[in-house]
Amino acid sequence: MTSGPSRLWARTGGWVIAFCVAAVLLVTALADDHSATDLDVLGYVLVVTGGLALAAGRRAPVPVLVVTGLCAVGYRALGFEVPAVAYLFAVYTAVRSGHRVVTLALSVALLAVLPFAVMASPAGGSAVDAIAQARGVLELAWLVAAGAAGEALRQAERRADEAERTREETARLRATEERLHIARELHDSLTHQISIIKVQSGVAVHLARKRGEEVPESLLAIREAAREATRELRATLETLRDDAGTPSHGLDHVPDLVERARGIGLNTTLTIEGQRHDVPTAVDRTAYRIVQEALTNTARHAAAATASIRIDYRPGTLAIRVDDDGKAEPGTAPVPGAGLLGMRERVTALGGRLRAEPRGEGGFSVQAELPVGRPS
Repeated sequence: MTSGPSRLWARTGGWVIAFCVAAVLLVTALADDHSATDLDVLGYVLVVTGGLALAAGRRAPVPVLVVTGLCAVGYRALGFEVPAVAYLFAVYTAVRSGHRVVTLALSVALLAVLPFAVMASPAGGSAVDAIAQARGVLELAWLVAAGAAGEALRQAERRADEAERTREETARLRATEERLHIARELHDSLTHQISIIKVQSGVAVHLARKRGEEVPESLLAIREAAREATRELRATLETLRDDAGTPSHGLDHVPDLVERARGIGLNTTLTIEGQRHDVPTAVDRTAYRIVQEALTNTARHAAAATASIRIDYRPGTLAIRVDDDGKAEPGTAPVPGAGLLGMRERVTALGGRLRAEPRGEGGFSVQAELPVGRPS
């Protein structure tokens, strides 16, 4: 994670360097004791502009390279014997950004044009003197050093990125192996037991009907729960085995939860408010799990007769509330079992909020708010 000073330097470092370079170049230009003619004022402007242009080096390295090079040619043609320091910085930034060929071509062009700019300056001079002065403006050794430094840092950053990708790939591989291990354990430990419950309950229902007996509602509920557990386990195993797998249960399956709750004698109602819209897959699955776990806890622990589910599609938020009229009393702290902890972890992972507590009028209430962004 990037620290505060690093973030501050990332935002302001370019401007700090640009101002410093511009100040150094301006002081160097002023040391030549030029007169205050219009051309000399233009020369000072070019000197300062070349330095300040470096502030945009990270965002537009090639345009900055062109601007600093033109400024160097311009103020040299006006007779300012100021080194092209800004251009060297621009070379470093451009090469670091990967623009090696363009930088080389522009640098060769600048080396070819500078002698003519020197010859056109008020001081003038022979071609040999102009070449010598131009070489002083843009020292070839410093030019090569700036390019080499930029290339060295670019390679270092590339290697760092590759190392980071390798670490991420290794982490993904380990996570995949762990998921597959969990999938195998779930398959080996649960599939057989659930299958036995499913088969035995189905046989019991069949025999009861064959004898003309009334099939108990509890037995039908057990059979349906076994079937649903088989489907849930299969979907979970598929998700664990496929990183890109999408869950098979979401908000569209909440009515099925309501029917199953009614099948075990829990009078359950479902209310949907707001304008329904698509929500992210993770939110869709988490909403289903919250309702499922809340109804499961109600059936197991609350001794409730009724339960109500309210799903509210709000702008940017999906709100879920599950209430029951069970034995929970106001002011008593709920025992955080695995179900509540699992719900809280799911909601927190999505950046949402969860409240699970007894209601003032008696019974228990589970309330969750999940961020979904703008409605599509």
